Formats: sequence, structure tokens, C-alpha cells
Amino acid sequence: MKLKHLFLCLTMAIMPCSVFSSDLFFEDRPIQDGIDVFKVSDVFADIYEKLDSVHWAGKNIDVAIESLESLNPNAHIAATGERAVLVWGDELIANYPYPKEKDWKAYGQITTALLLKMRERDARLQSLQNAGLYEVVVNALLKGIDQNGYYVYSRDAINDWDTKILTSIGFDGGRDFRGNLRITGVFKDSPADMAGLREGDIVSEINGQRVENMSDGDISAILTGYNSGTSKLKVLTPFGNRYVTLRKATIVLADADIIYRAKNETTDGLLEIVIHKITDGAVNIVNEALAKHSDIGGIILDLRTATGDDEKAAAKIAGLFIGQKPMMIVSETAVDELQVVPGGDAVTDVPVVVLISDNTRGTSEALASALYENKRGLLVGTPTSGRARIASRIDLNNGGMLELLNKSIKSGNGNDIDGRGVFPLICLSNIRSSSEQEAFFLNVMNDNFNAHDYNKDKNVSLSSLRKACPVISSGVDEDNLATSVSVKILTNKKIYNDLMDL
Repeated sequence: MKLKHLFLCLTMAIMPCSVFSSDLFFEDRPIQDGIDVFKVSDVFADIYEKLDSVHWAGKNIDVAIESLESLNPNAHIAATGERAVLVWGDELIANYPYPKEKDWKAYGQITTALLLKMRERDARLQSLQNAGLYEVVVNALLKGIDQNGYYVYSRDAINDWDTKILTSIGFDGGRDFRGNLRITGVFKDSPADMAGLREGDIVSEINGQRVENMSDGDISAILTGYNSGTSKLKVLTPFGNRYVTLRKATIVLADADIIYRAKNETTDGLLEIVIHKITDGAVNIVNEALAKHSDIGGIILDLRTATGDDEKAAAKIAGLFIGQKPMMIVSETAVDELQVVPGGDAVTDVPVVVLISDNTRGTSEALASALYENKRGLLVGTPTSGRARIASRIDLNNGGMLELLNKSIKSGNGNDIDGRGVFPLICLSNIRSSSEQEAFFLNVMNDNFNAHDYNKDKNVSLSSLRKACPVISSGVDEDNLATSVSVKILTNKKIYNDLMDL
């Protein structure tokens, strides 16, 4: 690394500077290498200007430009404040005057110029056009500032896809030569978009089955249609394998679903609240359901695939259960913290089971933690994602959008959630069979259940915790298991009370 920087510095000192006018491109040559350099530069200029308006805890735009080198391992970029230099392997291929501060047009053009030089040597970059090009380049720019930030397709480009969004989980795809499902497009605001899937990602497993062994009909039946249910996908991304949980027709089904389980001889009735997205719409649905079913014996609050980063909406939902107590702390920089407290009183005091999983993220992690810390909810499931961040969404002039997860979340009591996650008291993946469940509940009834609360134990490594309570690969299995365990807990007051007292 030291040799690289020494080489760059010496090169900048002895190499004659390329001569440019105030623009890096000429008006009579708008199309270069198949792209409109002025249009592309304007998009990047808009992005830089919008990025400059966001707090980055000391990071700056220079870091973003240097992050372009992540597009190819042979590329090395140094931005000194005077020059921007691109080295490919051991060959210097670009040396441009660095833009003046806040000269966004120049920032946009230097990014396009560097990109053109890289496209000459990179077949993958050469093949990208328009939305795909913006996505790849902007994601690289964001790496230096926000690892979780990303670019979303132009809204104009997806207007014709609305009917598909209504009947799918939100992406188009096709088989690759290995038989896996390669994502060819992701629809904005769909479940797939909210889960972070992107064009080029490869789906290798669905509900624990290898995609290469599934028929196209089987895949279509799982991923499309209005019927409810959970699908778990194993996805290969440029950053490695990840597991994603998606619910079909989430957009059509609204931001929350309510399922009322009628009274019988063992219970006063149960209310199952499935939150898909934490918004004011979800707040209204939950509030109305609690008012309508005030005589219930228990609540299953399902946050297993809950998304959304509206901290005010999260506080309103938490307030329905915990009242006016701190439910999260939002940190925008190292020193700027905002405590979020619900404004109203609790409207229910019935027992609550909170279902969580590795796809519980953002403000939903804070919501789960708030119910846990205030002794208002029993956490059941598998560890949450540890991606407790709130996004700043920035609309771009080309109709696209940047999503920057630049605000981290702590629990209401100040405990770290971002990067750590929230852990269940009852790990569903450890009681998969009927016999395991029977033994588990028998131990609880006999006061032989020796649970360990890992939310309080900071000494155990995160990797060992997640290994000890792994994700459940099949969404169908997880649905059935979560329901049966939750109902058992809420229909037996001794079991619920004993677990809550641990």
C-alpha cells in the first residue's frame, strides 16, 4: 500500500498534467463509449450535491471518488485535492485536475471520465447501460461513506411494472446456465427492494430447496400470487451469501395484517398482528385492531419481516404497549443522539409474544427491544439482523433515489442494537420437533428451564450466538413453528409468567 501511494505521488509530480477546458468533455462529442457523457455526468453531479447535505461523521466526497476503485481489483484511485489519478495495475491511465469544492458539475464529469477509462479495460462495466450503470457506480461511490447505502432505479423506469408489483415479491429473474435464478430487475418499494436484493443477485435456494432442482412452475407458485406466507431465499450477492425472507403481495396486503383467533375453552381469544412495514398506516391498523378486540387474552406481534425506518411510527406502535417510556435512541453522528419517546399512554396490558428473525431490522429491532426492556413482550424466534439503522432517502433529479443508512439505533436504555441485534429468549430453531417442544414446555412448567438472556450478556461472541440459534431455512416451517409455540405460551398463564420472570 505504501509503494502504491509513493508511486501515485511521484507520478503526479513528474507527469505532465492533461490540459482541459472547464469541462472534461466537448459539446460536439456527447456520446462516448455508447453513453451520453453529459447526461450521466449530470446524474452523478446531482448525487454528489445530495450526498453533501447528509451528515457523515467526518467522511467526505473525496472518499466516495476513491471508492470507485472497488469496481475492479486492478483499479487504484487517489484523490489528493489537486489531482485525481487512476492507476490500472502498474499503468497510469488517467490524471485529472481535481474539482474545486462544491463544483458538482466538475465532480460529475470527473466521475464519468474515470468510469470511461475503467470501461475500456473492464468487460463487465462495458456491458452496463443506464440504470444498471448508475446502480453499480453509485453503490461503489457509497462504499466509502455508507456500506449500507444504495441506488434505486428511476421511478419513470418502473411505471409499467406496477401490476407486477401487486402480484409478486418484487423482482424479475431468469435461469442462468447453472439453473439458478438470476435477478434481472428489482421493483422500487417492493418487498425485494426493502430486503436489499439487487439486479445480478443469484437465488440459489428457496425454502431450503435448491433452485436448480425446482421447476419454473414451482418457483412461480412460491414467489407470486396474493396468497400469504413466508418465503426464504438464499441469495448470492457480490458481498457473499445472505438469507432473505419475503412475504408475497406485501404491498397489496397493506403495512400490517390482523388475524383474530376466536375465543375457545382455553383462551379469551388471540390477536395476531403481522407488521410488514413500520409506517403511520401500520400504526392505524394496529391501533384499530387493539380497540376492536379489547377483550383478547394475548397478542402475537410478528416482526419477523418488518421493515421501515420511520422512527416516529415505531414510537407510536411501541407506545400502544409501553406508554411514555424511551423506546430508542437515534445516533446520526458520534455525538448527536436523539431519544425517541412515545407521546401517548399504553392502550393494552395483555400478554405479548414478539416474533423476531434475522430479517427483523431497522426500527423493528428497536420496537422488539423496547417491549423486551419494558417487560411487555416475550421474544421468540431467532436473532435479529443487527442492521438497526434509519435511512435518509434522497430523491434524485433523474427520478431515481439514494437510500443512505446513516443513522444508527440504540435501545431505549442505551444498549447497542446496530451491529449486534436482539436475541430471543426462546430460540425456535432449537425446538423444531413436537417432542422437543413438549420437553421444553415441561421444563418450564417444572421450573427446570435454565434460560440465558444474551441481550444482557455482552461477553459472548456474536458469531457463537448466531451459530447456537441458526436461521430456519424454510418459511413454511418457521410459520408453523412460530404459531404453535406462541399459542402454547399465550394460552397458559403460568408458562408466560414463568418465562417473563426469568
